[in-house]
Amino acid sequence: MKPPGEERVEELCEEIWSLTEAGRNTLQRVTGGSKLADAAGALRELGIRGLAGVESDRVVLTAEGNRMARAIVRRHRLAEVLFTEVLSLDEAVTESTACEMEHILSSQVTDSICTYLGHPPRCPHGKQIPRGDCCEVFRKDLKPLVMPLSDLGVGEQGRIVFITCASQGSLERVASLGVVPGKVVRLLQKKPSVVFEAGCTSIAVDPEIAGEIYVRREPAAV
Repeated sequence: MKPPGEERVEELCEEIWSLTEAGRNTLQRVTGGSKLADAAGALRELGIRGLAGVESDRVVLTAEGNRMARAIVRRHRLAEVLFTEVLSLDEAVTESTACEMEHILSSQVTDSICTYLGHPPRCPHGKQIPRGDCCEVFRKDLKPLVMPLSDLGVGEQGRIVFITCASQGSLERVASLGVVPGKVVRLLQKKPSVVFEAGCTSIAVDPEIAGEIYVRREPAAV
């Protein structure tokens, strides 16, 4: 079990990380806009433990504080992907459960979830998921539950879970063709273009785009 008050320390580190990520990290926002009951007291505790300090009007995480925040943000956002995209839970249940899971998942379980999900780059809200060791080596010992469309076998079906097109134009193009999360597609061809069927429409895309469409394998309709 974690020592008393440890979850409060983790949550404030997470808030500081998120505010910094959004470019809104100020001392006033950290202490006055926090969801924690005594954010000022928690910030003092972070200072005593060497996890954060105040520079001018900003709260700055130390290397150790940054490590803690990165880990908890990673756990939270991976849990959001799992609950939203795979288990299809609604947003309220997803958020409350992710807030609980972020404090209890071990690093080994977190990496296993990440691998099963196919190492998703972003959470359902579009925020970047911090990379883990499993993402760097992209382990193959666990078969991903979610994979790029191009990894399906010809004739196999998959349900689109998320799309990570780097180009806004590419994202808009595939969306205009009805290629959106939740859609079931069937792979028809891998080369030279990737051709797949979405509903009654056959769609051809470059291999790069097919690699940015992530699906969960679905059993063929009987």
